[in-house]
Amino acid sequence: MTTDNAKWADILIHLFAVASRLEGEGQYNLAKLTRAATDSLCRQETHPLIIPSDKDKLTAEVQKVIEALTSMNMSADLLSALKQGSEFMAQGKLSPITATPHPYVCRSCGYVTLSPPAEPCPKCGAFAETFQKFMPNYWFDALHPEAARERLRQTPLVVEKLIEGLSDDVMNQSPSDGGWAIRNTLSHLRDAQGVLDFRVDLFLKEAHPILESKAVFAWAKNEAERPPSARDTFETYKASRAETLRKLESLAPSDWDRVGEHEEFGAITLRQQVSYFAAHEATHLSQIEALIQ
Repeated sequence: MTTDNAKWADILIHLFAVASRLEGEGQYNLAKLTRAATDSLCRQETHPLIIPSDKDKLTAEVQKVIEALTSMNMSADLLSALKQGSEFMAQGKLSPITATPHPYVCRSCGYVTLSPPAEPCPKCGAFAETFQKFMPNYWFDALHPEAARERLRQTPLVVEKLIEGLSDDVMNQSPSDGGWAIRNTLSHLRDAQGVLDFRVDLFLKEAHPILESKAVFAWAKNEAERPPSARDTFETYKASRAETLRKLESLAPSDWDRVGEHEEFGAITLRQQVSYFAAHEATHLSQIEALIQ
């Protein structure tokens, strides 16, 4: 850390306080810059930290978080949800929305609730409409349908260019840290595409479909399910994507607002789901580039 803990905490707290005051005065553009600076500073300090990905070790890390937050008088409901979520993770499962609901934080005083607020904040009286809802990640930022389709169209083209001329031996080679080979990343893209295609059909066939949680990340190293070669895996992904795009291009504007119930994330629209997959894929492009280098 670039400064001692107390000074670092003071800087971040002051930045948040200034951002809140700027918003209160209608200076939204200044506030967004201040909040961005806060997020940037935190990410600069956390990027070098090594947090284990092993299930048991990561569960232990969450327990440390729970203990630290307990000492800081964090909401009992949020702590309970963290505990329930970590128990699902310890069992190798994804935490469902019923155990870990979306939290809502009062923008004025920081009061936390795990239910959509219908009354003013019990701590400071702020209107319920001013609470901030925390979604799982930025991938749920719904893109315009045309932008979502374009992202889905471009990603296979970028991947195809990245792996051009690479032999299967190269794409099968695992990195020294034991992580994914290029083949595993291609398998993951193919698997995620399969889930997307299935869900698009589900949204169109059913009025309010139930979307099951899928641990797609865990499938990437399933050797029994992979095609003969990494390039075959890519071609399967590319062909499936073309079919999904054909379906999306035939949708009426109102179809994009169809709503489903995701076991892990709650109520989401078709537009959010398509945007999720479109944005998620981009995170793996740099992964392929790094493996090539």
